[in-house]
Amino acid sequence: MSGAVIIGAGPGIGQAVARRFAREGLPITLIARGGQTLRAVAGEVASHGAPHGVPVVTLQADSTDRAELDAALDRAIGEHGVPEAAVYNAALVRADEVGEISVREHMEAWAVNVVGALNAAARLAPAMAARGRGTFLVTGGMPEPKPQYVSLSLGKAGVRTLVALLDQQYGSSGVHVASVTVDGPVAPGTDFDPDDIAEHYWRLHTQPRHLWDREVLHAGRC
Repeated sequence: MSGAVIIGAGPGIGQAVARRFAREGLPITLIARGGQTLRAVAGEVASHGAPHGVPVVTLQADSTDRAELDAALDRAIGEHGVPEAAVYNAALVRADEVGEISVREHMEAWAVNVVGALNAAARLAPAMAARGRGTFLVTGGMPEPKPQYVSLSLGKAGVRTLVALLDQQYGSSGVHVASVTVDGPVAPGTDFDPDDIAEHYWRLHTQPRHLWDREVLHAGRC
């Protein structure tokens, strides 16, 4: 059975989304840079998110290294087939104002926040389109740019444009491309609880085609 791939599978939204999809019986593939993070998230998904014993595969890769990411996605396809859903959740979140960081630092942020998502889509969306269905979701943010978060504001604007481009290219072939825009700091027990946010991803994945949203805003509890 095809499953869900979570890229940027950290302890917040990534873990919550993995648990949410696992509860529906989808095999889960977790991709992140750190082995310790992967082990912790996989343990949480296996113990709290997969009551039916769905398989959870962990793959270590840097989302900014296209060869590493391609290899991990190819292994994910080898394990469970072309995914029903892919979620790009990697991000470089830091405070920086105009002129504070170097060109290299801006490029590093752009690589994580936008180019990694582009490369993941380039590997997965054509196969989803050939099959005639699939969901590709990206974690967005900054519905309004903030001068104290310049690189992140630019990155999340790039995510919005990328989603529009991917929808234009693959939407007609049955690939639902959308973003979940999170307008606040993610923390359990708050209005930005990751489990509440994860519901948006599942709803987007299960939306009927004639009702597809391209962006959902989470500004508080669902």
